[in-house]
Amino acid sequence: MKNEIKKKLITSALPYVNNVPHLGNIIGCVLSADVYARFCRARGYDTLYVCGTDEYGTATENKAREEGLTPQEICDKYHKIHSEIYDFFNIKFDIFGRTSTNTQKDISHLIFKDLEKNGYISEHSSKRTYCDFDKMFLADRYVEGICPKCGYEEARGDQCDKCQSLLEPEDLKEPKCKVCGKEPALKETTHLHLDLDKISPELEKWFKEQSKTGKWTNNALTTTEGWFKRGLSSRPITRDLKWGVPVPRPGFENKVFYVWFDAPIGYISITAHSRDDWKDWWQNPKEINLYQFMAKDNIPFHTVLFPASLIGTKEPWTLLHHINSTEYLNYEDTKFSKSRNVGVFGSDVKTTGIPIDLWRFYLLSIRPEKNDSIFSWTDFFGKINFEFLDNIGNLVNRGLVYLEKNFDGEIVDLELKDYQNEFVLDCIEKINEITEALENIKLRDGLRLILLLSKAGNKFFQDAEPWAKIKTNRDEVHATLTILTYLIKNLAILLSPYIPETSERLFKMLNYPDDLYSPEIWDSVTEFKGLKKHKIGKSEILYKKLDLKDAEKWKKKFSGNFLNFSILNIKTGKIIEVESHPNASHLYVLKIDIGEGKPRTICAGLTKFFKPEYLLDRKVLVLTNLKKANLSGVDSEGMVLTAEKRKKVELFELENSSIGENLIAENQTPNKNQIDIETLKKVELSVKENTLLWEENPLFINGQEVKTININNGKVR
Repeated sequence: MKNEIKKKLITSALPYVNNVPHLGNIIGCVLSADVYARFCRARGYDTLYVCGTDEYGTATENKAREEGLTPQEICDKYHKIHSEIYDFFNIKFDIFGRTSTNTQKDISHLIFKDLEKNGYISEHSSKRTYCDFDKMFLADRYVEGICPKCGYEEARGDQCDKCQSLLEPEDLKEPKCKVCGKEPALKETTHLHLDLDKISPELEKWFKEQSKTGKWTNNALTTTEGWFKRGLSSRPITRDLKWGVPVPRPGFENKVFYVWFDAPIGYISITAHSRDDWKDWWQNPKEINLYQFMAKDNIPFHTVLFPASLIGTKEPWTLLHHINSTEYLNYEDTKFSKSRNVGVFGSDVKTTGIPIDLWRFYLLSIRPEKNDSIFSWTDFFGKINFEFLDNIGNLVNRGLVYLEKNFDGEIVDLELKDYQNEFVLDCIEKINEITEALENIKLRDGLRLILLLSKAGNKFFQDAEPWAKIKTNRDEVHATLTILTYLIKNLAILLSPYIPETSERLFKMLNYPDDLYSPEIWDSVTEFKGLKKHKIGKSEILYKKLDLKDAEKWKKKFSGNFLNFSILNIKTGKIIEVESHPNASHLYVLKIDIGEGKPRTICAGLTKFFKPEYLLDRKVLVLTNLKKANLSGVDSEGMVLTAEKRKKVELFELENSSIGENLIAENQTPNKNQIDIETLKKVELSVKENTLLWEENPLFINGQEVKTININNGKVR
C-alpha cells in the first residue's frame, strides 16, 4: 500500500565543509537519503532531496588556519571536493548547495527576529575561555580537554565523541587552546541565548505526537527523551567569531550566530537559494512530510534545537515528520581517522577501481541501523562475490543466456502450470514486503529481502530443470524462462534505489521498453505478464568477481601503515649556486631559492650524474619539510628529488613552473610538519610512462602533471 500522498521533503545532514567524508559519513546520511529519495521518485511521490555543505563556524576557521587559506577559500575548495565525491557515488540530489550565502543570512535573521519578537531571546554575561597568547575568545572547537562526564581525554569544547554529551568549552577539565596548546583563561563576555525552557512545553507536546506519527528510529527516541528528562535550559546562539552569520542586534556587531543555531537553517536557505517555490516546501506543513537522515551524533540538533527554533517563531514552518538516524560505521577494528590515514575516505574509493555500485551495495548491506557496524575488506569482497554475484549475477546470467540460446531471447506469455503460478504468487508477496520495508525506510531490510527474492529465483530455475525438459516440453521451459525474465525486470526496479547503474544495465539487457526513472515505475513491479513477443537485448556478465588477494592489499593500504602524499611539502626551487662538498666527493652543496626570501642549503649526491654548469639555474623539486641533517659537516635543509632507473638519474621537467609552487596530489593539502627520512620512505613515489606518481595517482604543479623525458618508468629518490 502507498503512504498517504504528501510531498516528500528529504534532507541529509549537512556535512562540515572542512573535511573529506569517509564511508561512515556517506552511509550515515547522503547515501541512505539517496536510496529513499530514489524510491519515492519511482513511486511517483512529489519529492525534493536537499543537502549542501555546512560552511560557517569554528571548524572552518580552524581549517583555514591549518592550510593558510581564508575561510571562503577553504569553503570553495572543500565544497568542490564534497560535490565530486557525492557525484562519484551517484547521489542524486535535487539541490546540493552551501550555507555561506546571503540567503542563509536573510533567513537566519528572519527566524532570529521572530524569536526575539516572541520573547525567546535573552542576553547572558558569563566568563568564557579566552586565549591570552592568541588574543581571542575560544569557541567550542578551539578547545580540547577531558570530558567532565565520561573522562574521555580528547573531548571537544562542543561535544564529547565518546559519550555524545553536548558541552561548553568551560565544562572541560584541563582545557587547552588548539591554536597554541596553552591553557586558556576565563574572561567575561555577553552572548544571546535561546530560551529553550520557555519553548519546552510546546516542543515536548510536538515531540510526543510526531515521534509516534513519524515512526522515529529508536536512538532518536531515546536521545530526545533523555533531553526532556534532564530538562531544557537556555543555550547560547552567538559566538565570538568572525566567520559566520552576523547577529542583527546592536552591541553584537563583532559576533556571529553559533553554528548549532544557523546550520540547520541551511536546509531552508539552500532550498530558497535555488527555488522560488521554497515556501511551498518549508512553510507548508499540511502538505509536506519532512524526512531527515543523519548519524546519531546529530540527533538533538534535529529533534530538539532546530524544531524549537522554528516553533518559537510561531510561523507555519514545516517541522520534522520522520528522523532516520543511524549508529556508527567503524573501520575494521578501529575508527576512521584522516590524521592517522586509517580507513577509506570518499576520495580513496575511485583509486580502488571497484565499480561504485558494488560500494553502494556493500555499504547499504551493512548500514548501521540498530547497532554500530564494521567495514571489513574481507567481508566486503565476500558479500560482493557470494551474496551479490553468486545470487543476483547468477540469476541474470543463467536466465537470460538460456532464453537467448533456446528461444532467441523472446518472451512469450504462456499458460502456467501450478508450480509456476505458485512461484509467481510467492514473488508478488515478497515484492510487497520489499515495498513495505522501503516505505518504512528499513533500507537494510529491503535489500536483504531483495536478495532472498533473487535466491528464490535461482532455486526456481534449479527445481524446474529446464535443461532436462527442453527436449520434451519446450513450452513449459519457455514459460519458466519468461517468468524469470519478468523477475529480473522486477529486480531491476527494486534494486534501482540501491544500485542504479546496475539497474540501468539490466534494463538495457532486457531491452525493456519503459523508462526506469519514470514516475509510477514501481506500479509495474509485481507484474509477470504483458510483454508478449518481446525480445530481450544482449546479456552480459554483471561484474567480475573480486580477487580476494586485493582485499588484503587494500586493507594494508588503508591501515595507517601507508602514508598519504600530504605529509610531504615539495616545492619548485631554482639552483642559484653549486659548490663541491668540502668533506664528501659524492656531494654537491647547493643553494636553492624556493621563494622564502633566503635560499636553502641542500646537500645532494649528484656529482656522478651532473656537472655543476648543468645544475646551475636549473629548476628542481625540493622536499622542504625534511628534518635538517648534518651531512659530513654541512647542514642540509631539504632534499632534491630525482627519477632513477638502473643507475641512471634524471631531474624533472619544471620549466613551466614558478619558484615556490607546491607539488600536490588531488584532494590533498601539503603538510608543513617536519618528517624524517624513514617516514619519507613509506610514501610511494615513482615514475610511470614519464609521469611522476604517488602510488597510482599523478602529481601536479599548478594543474600540470610533472614529467620526465628519458626515464619512462623508475623510482624517485
